[in-house]
Amino acid sequence: MPRKPVKPERKPQKTAVVAFKVESELAELLDKLPNKSAFIRNAIAAQLGVACPLCQGKGVVPRGVHDHYAPLLTRYNSRSCEGCGHEMSFPLDPGVLDEDTRARLEQFFLGGPLFCDGCYDKLPSCDDCGWHISPDRIDEHHRKAHHS
Repeated sequence: MPRKPVKPERKPQKTAVVAFKVESELAELLDKLPNKSAFIRNAIAAQLGVACPLCQGKGVVPRGVHDHYAPLLTRYNSRSCEGCGHEMSFPLDPGVLDEDTRARLEQFFLGGPLFCDGCYDKLPSCDDCGWHISPDRIDEHHRKAHHS
């Protein structure tokens, strides 16, 4: 008895439009992406899926919790570059970052690999999301970040 071909599952239709204002620089950056809508959907899902472990996503913590964790955040605010192993520290105030450093660190904060300036600049960027990825990890990146 011949088998019926299996139809691929349809993706849910996008039926609602959400609009928000951004700075002109961010609008220009988004316009350079190959699929702006998919990028924004993925970024929102990533942010909503990971709540702050200290405040559970509320944006504030009780004073005692703050006082307990503040020294730990200061002590453990560094990590090694995934390219060369160079130890880097994170600024506790993102307002001090220039645009390039902010983009490099946002990649890490959103779940991507962390690279120092030198390694980040040398690596190719993903055509889909713009993250800088080691050539030997491109396939893994696409499986994890672009599985649809």
